[in-house]
Amino acid sequence: MDELIRLSNATLGSVPEQVARPRYDRSALTPGIVHIGVGNFHRAHQAWYLHRLMQEGKALDWAIIGAGVRPYDADMRDKLLSQDCLTALIELNPSATSAEIVGSMTGYLPIEPDNAPLIAKMADPAIRIVALTVTEGGYYIDPVSNAFDARHLDIVHDAARPDTPRTAFGAIAAALRHRRDNDAGPLTLLSCDNLLGNGRILRQTVVGLARLSDPALADWIETRCSFPNSMVDCIVPATGPREIALAREFGIEDRAPVSHEAFRQWVLEDDFCAGRPDWEQAGATFTNDVHAYEMMKLRMLNAGHQVIANAGEILSLGTIADCMAHPLVSGLFFKVLNAEIVPHVAPVPGMTPAAYADLIHGRFANPAILDTTRRVAFDGSSRHTGFVLPVIRDALAAGTPVEGLALVEALWARMCAGTREDGTEIEPNDPNWDQLNRAAWDARVRPHAWLEQHQVYGDLADNRVLAGAFDRWLKRIWSSGCEPALRDYLNPPQSAVQSLG
Repeated sequence: MDELIRLSNATLGSVPEQVARPRYDRSALTPGIVHIGVGNFHRAHQAWYLHRLMQEGKALDWAIIGAGVRPYDADMRDKLLSQDCLTALIELNPSATSAEIVGSMTGYLPIEPDNAPLIAKMADPAIRIVALTVTEGGYYIDPVSNAFDARHLDIVHDAARPDTPRTAFGAIAAALRHRRDNDAGPLTLLSCDNLLGNGRILRQTVVGLARLSDPALADWIETRCSFPNSMVDCIVPATGPREIALAREFGIEDRAPVSHEAFRQWVLEDDFCAGRPDWEQAGATFTNDVHAYEMMKLRMLNAGHQVIANAGEILSLGTIADCMAHPLVSGLFFKVLNAEIVPHVAPVPGMTPAAYADLIHGRFANPAILDTTRRVAFDGSSRHTGFVLPVIRDALAAGTPVEGLALVEALWARMCAGTREDGTEIEPNDPNWDQLNRAAWDARVRPHAWLEQHQVYGDLADNRVLAGAFDRWLKRIWSSGCEPALRDYLNPPQSAVQSLG
C-alpha cells in the first residue's frame, strides 16, 4: 500500500482518487450552525446533508461548529481538531464499499465546566440554528409521563446557577438570554434524536428550565424561537479498529472515521425562525406531518432493534446482522413486527408499514454493517419506554395481541440479569443498570417484580393481560432457555393456542 494520507486541509489534494473529497473552498465557509453532540450519527447524517449542498456551491454560510457538554466529549474534540474537523465516511453495502471526505464542520468549541465558550458561540448573531444529538435519554423527561423533570440534580443546578450551567439546555437558555438582551434575534432549536415529537420535547425542556430562573425569558423563548419536529434515520455503527482499518484501506489515516449504510432519511417540519439551508435539495423531506414518519420509524425500526437486541445478547450474537441470521431471532422480528406492531402504524407517502418491515429486515441483515448488539441494546430504560411500551399501550387499548411484545420485555429482563446463556458476563449497559439488575434477579423468583419498576412501566404493571403473558414468558426463559421460548412463540403448542382462544 502507498503511504497513508493523514487527513487534514493541507492533504486534501493528495487524497486517493477513489475517495470523493470536498470540491468547495473550506476556508471560505462561515458558521451558521452549532451542533451539540458530535457523534458518529451526526457526522454521517446531518453533516452529510449539508456537505452535499456545499458540493454544489450552496449553503456556504451554514458551516457547523461542533460542541459538547460532558468531559468525555473532549476526546472526540481532540481527534477532530487534529484533522481540521474532516471526517472519512465509509458507506458499507454487501456488494461494495465506498468512501468520501465530509468537510461541512469547521470547528469544535472548547469543553469547559461552565460552558462559557458554548454560550458565547450560540449568542453570536451569525449562528441561526442550534442542533442536538444527545440521545433520547438526555432530555430530562419523566419516562412514564413525558413531563419535564424539574427535580433532576442537573436541572436544579442550572436553575440556581443560570450563568454557569452544566447541561446543554442550560447553556442554550443562557445564550438565548444574551441574544434577547443584545437584540441578536431568536434561534431555531433542532433536535435530531429519536424521540416522538422531538421538537416538542426540546421546547418543553428548554422553556421549562428557563422558567425556573427567568419566567420572562421563558416567555420570550416560547414566542420567538422555533422547535421543528424531525425524524432521522441511518444505521451508523460505533467506530473501532475495524473502521480505522477500513479508512486505511482507502489510503486515509483518520482518527475517527465513520461507517454507515447506504440508506438515509431526514424528515422535518419547515419551522425555522432564522432561516435554514435548502436541505430538501440534498434529499431531505419537509412536511407538515412529521408525526406519521416518526411513528413508523420509532415503532418499527427503533422498536425492532429492541425486539432482537436482548435475545441477541442472551445468545451471544455479536452483531445485528448475526441476530437476523439466527432463524429464531429473525422469526421473532418478523412475527412481532407484522402481527403486533404493524396494525398500530399508519402508512406514509410511498411506504406501507408492511413494506417498511421488509425494508428494515434488509437493512438489519446487511452483513457489511457490523452494528454491535451491545450498542443497540444500550440504555434500554430509555429505548423500551420510548419505542416498545407505547405500542404495548395501543395494543392493549385495541384488544390486539401482545404475546410477542411481552416476550420482548421478558427477554430484556433476562438480559439485565447480566449473564449470557454461555456463562459470559453482560457488562453494565444502561445508566440505570444497578436498579435494572436488582429487579431482574428479583424477577427470576417473582416475575412481576420487573413490571413493578414504576419509572419504566407506570400503570402497565396493573394490566392483567400484559402481566400474565410476561410472567409466563420470563418463567419459560429462566426454566428452559431463550431458544425454547422463541420456538414456543413462533410455533405455539396447541394447548397454548386453545387457551389464548
